[in-house]
Amino acid sequence: MMNVNICVGSSCHIKGSHDIIQLAKEAITKYNLEDKINLSAAFCLGKCTDGVSIKVNDEIICGVSKENFPDFFQSNILSKLQ
Repeated sequence: MMNVNICVGSSCHIKGSHDIIQLAKEAITKYNLEDKINLSAAFCLGKCTDGVSIKVNDEIICGVSKENFPDFFQSNILSKLQ
């Protein structure tokens, strides 16, 4: 089971974490990964100036946006599950 924690702290919230959560939910459903990914929110990942931050298992990826989310998902989620 892969753990994916999306920061919803103040800075990441302002930078669009709600949109990222929606995109993540849609991608998880699209690729039928509901039983392989544990998606949850995190209140601060300590990378406030670099958000939106996402922790995938033990790795923190910063600067995720609506525009680069597809690339993020492909390289940090799908490629690691295959």
